[in-house]
Amino acid sequence: MRSLRDRWRRDRVLLLLALPGVTALLLFHYLPLGGNVIAFQDFQPFLGIWHSPYVGLDNFEPVLTGDPVFLNALVNTLIITLIQVVFVFPLPICLALILNATISERLKRLTQSILYMPHFLSWVIVVALFQQMFGNGGMLNAWLRSADLSTFSIVGVPELFKLMITSQVIWKDTGWSTIIFLAALSRVDPAQMEAAVVDGASAARRLWHVTLPYIRPVIVLLLILRLGDSLSVGFEQIILQQAQVGAGASEVLDTYVYNHGIVGGDWGTAAAVGLIKGIVGVALVLGANRLAHALGEQGVYAK
Repeated sequence: MRSLRDRWRRDRVLLLLALPGVTALLLFHYLPLGGNVIAFQDFQPFLGIWHSPYVGLDNFEPVLTGDPVFLNALVNTLIITLIQVVFVFPLPICLALILNATISERLKRLTQSILYMPHFLSWVIVVALFQQMFGNGGMLNAWLRSADLSTFSIVGVPELFKLMITSQVIWKDTGWSTIIFLAALSRVDPAQMEAAVVDGASAARRLWHVTLPYIRPVIVLLLILRLGDSLSVGFEQIILQQAQVGAGASEVLDTYVYNHGIVGGDWGTAAAVGLIKGIVGVALVLGANRLAHALGEQGVYAK
């Protein structure tokens, strides 16, 4: 077995390259976890963490007693999460399969470039574009007026808010999310595909029995990670549109934490909700990973 000094000499270049990333991870992700102590304090910024009085579980009262504002944020979060997992998550897989089946390599690269571009736009620009397209004075209604047709409102309607933000997510991130699946599809063994063709397997059977098994581990891994982040449904995207539709339709856990902590000054309650959200996320990852092991997949980590 190699000594620690020998392993350092062998891997020192890789370790030095990883040092900045590890340092940033420790400073900006792990060190701030200590701030969760605020969830058990009557935190006052001018007193700081060390001198703010402890209040036990008082900050968890909105969660434990079913505060209507908190429950509204929780329900909205769960509904948006369900919509995005069921309808948004499969789209990059389908798009990657379509692009992978494209015969023309030039057309494939052109399509990929077009689909990737929205990802690099900030949510401020994306929300502004949707407002210019589908708002009351947007291009769609302007065209309907010019054609003497009745107009309709999409932006700013509480009943359509979840549909609107789902459409924005699909337009912005679906193309970019195909990168990982296209990389997984590149691992498909051409010999197996050719053998399936020789055996007379239809395109659907080749997809089900050859293509999908190669990308199934990636699908499972990304789904587990998505479940771990399921209670985070896009703070910036939603907060930019919350004033138009109201908190009833748009309040989610992230905006609840912001509105009560940063805006309202109720730091303890905001930290308590954020802590619970983090614990639930970890539990979902661990539970989904155990399920993946039971189904024969590696998941996020092996047994």
